[in-house]
Amino acid sequence: MKAKIIETIENYHKIIIHRHVRPDPDALGSQGGLAYLIKEHYPKKEVYVVGDEEPSLEFIIKMDEISDETFTDALIIICDTANVERISDERYTKGKSIIKIDHHPNEDQYGDLIWVDTNASSVSEMIFELFEEWHSQKGMEMTVHAARCLFAGIVGDTGRFRYPNTTERTFRFVSELVKQPFSPIELYEPMERKSLNDARLQGYILNHFDFLEPGVGAINLTQTLLKEYNVSPSDASRLVNTFANVEGLKAWVCFVEEPDQLIRVRLRSKGPIINGLAQKFNGGGHPLAAGASVHSWDEAQDVLDQLQEICRNA
Repeated sequence: MKAKIIETIENYHKIIIHRHVRPDPDALGSQGGLAYLIKEHYPKKEVYVVGDEEPSLEFIIKMDEISDETFTDALIIICDTANVERISDERYTKGKSIIKIDHHPNEDQYGDLIWVDTNASSVSEMIFELFEEWHSQKGMEMTVHAARCLFAGIVGDTGRFRYPNTTERTFRFVSELVKQPFSPIELYEPMERKSLNDARLQGYILNHFDFLEPGVGAINLTQTLLKEYNVSPSDASRLVNTFANVEGLKAWVCFVEEPDQLIRVRLRSKGPIINGLAQKFNGGGHPLAAGASVHSWDEAQDVLDQLQEICRNA
């Protein structure tokens, strides 16, 4: 599959790379890392990255603004996006061919070429693996811009190498990336930076989250609360691990209310499998980290009840 992806990329003049809405470091890191590898080794190709901007992560890579016409006859590559509903920039349908590169379970098998590896820590790790194939076939060399993006993506999805998805392969790839002349420390600082409002909301979460039997944590972040602290839903969602290290915690959920009354469900676990629960509520994800969405606080309570049941049976 890696060889097929490389061959397809080489056969297209125009390449547009997408990822999921409300991007995290891996979405942007894999998108940007792949874009830089192609741009810097095939300078005659047109390569674009598109999607909604996330101001707090613009230090990784900024998006291109392109016209609808640019999509004509373009190869579309979609990184880190399990289902079509979450693809950022719906114009991907205007392209000629689609490649899906992802590490989430492959429930939505969209695309003409599909490369899914659920054992990978991140899609950024997969892009490095693709680079190794490229290096073997064509002598491609890693570049500083690509390495910086891929490093940020791997760090983001492994929680700075603390999550169970971190493997020997992860460390081997990262050891190659850091040979490039960029500063990991200069990436860590903006990745972990919090506004004063975020910090104060984090304090609220620590004081008000519920600890329920059997080892389930939960917090409701309503629109009223977010307005009081002047924190956006996307910024609030990134606080999901605020109480992750509390002793006795097995799994936890953060409910974040959007302005349109949709409630985002952020699920995390230290062992019990939770992505099946997310799939029941318009979502999905990894066994220990998943997301969903509900349309009422009654539905949110249903998610919480089922999460408790999962932890009882784990």
